[in-house]
Amino acid sequence: MALLLREADVERLAHMGAVIDAVEAATTDLGRGEAQNQPRRRVFPPGGVLNVMFATWPAGGLSGVKSYTVAGGRARFLVLLYDLDGAPVALVEADRLGTFRTGAATAVAARRLTPPGPKTVAVIGAGWQARTQVAALRAALDITELRVFSRTPERRERFVAEVGAAAAPSARAAVRGADGVVTITTSAEPVLEAAWVKPGALVVAAGSNFPNRAELPRDLVLGARAVVVDQREAARLESGDLLAAGYDVDRALELGEVLAGTAAVPGGEGPLVFESHGLALWDLAAGRVVLDAARAAGAGREIPLN
Repeated sequence: MALLLREADVERLAHMGAVIDAVEAATTDLGRGEAQNQPRRRVFPPGGVLNVMFATWPAGGLSGVKSYTVAGGRARFLVLLYDLDGAPVALVEADRLGTFRTGAATAVAARRLTPPGPKTVAVIGAGWQARTQVAALRAALDITELRVFSRTPERRERFVAEVGAAAAPSARAAVRGADGVVTITTSAEPVLEAAWVKPGALVVAAGSNFPNRAELPRDLVLGARAVVVDQREAARLESGDLLAAGYDVDRALELGEVLAGTAAVPGGEGPLVFESHGLALWDLAAGRVVLDAARAAGAGREIPLN
């Protein structure tokens, strides 16, 4: 029997700290060659898009497939989890799960790619994904000041009231002097300028996974002391920031390699860029957390599959 977990179950059962730890463990295993991840593939039926991505995480006891459609202004997400014997163990409505794992990946990068100590953090974007970015960053860092900018003033003011942040009047005001900058927008054009970024700051680009969209300007990418990606294979397919800049993706470090200690981020005054496109492996990690919590709480509905 498999568990059917609805969005409300995920909302109730997911714990951000546990998801961050699971995403870090799975990504480290990827860097060691002990997990596998296949990047997103897309087909385009009339009026929409179908996205499919899959992975296996032996240490987590799972393999799985994430699929989602975008059509008619709506996105629908599903994750199917299998145990290592090939039996389906969970079918998860995965919109909320996706926000948790994306935020968790940013948190892993922020706590492992920046020095310890209190930090000022800027977030550009105030949409659905931005909320879990803020929650994850707070779980991972000692944040003394959190600044948020959105080009829509009403959304910006509503968001900062909800999450307890400071509203920045401009992207420049948000980014200036920040130790960490996260872009989580749907913009196809750069949302900041390289000159605004503090020397040595970490810039996380988490909003785009399309090759024709770029949140970061060319000079920021090319002037970075290093570019870290979630997976080079995925970056070659969908990192608009790197492709638009003409950056050689083969030069990029993978986050898993850094976590596993097989690659090191060089020092220097330039900013550090982390390109987060989203891995199915992270969905498995978040799914592991939610599935274990559901079993412990007796949550979800058992359904016969195969």
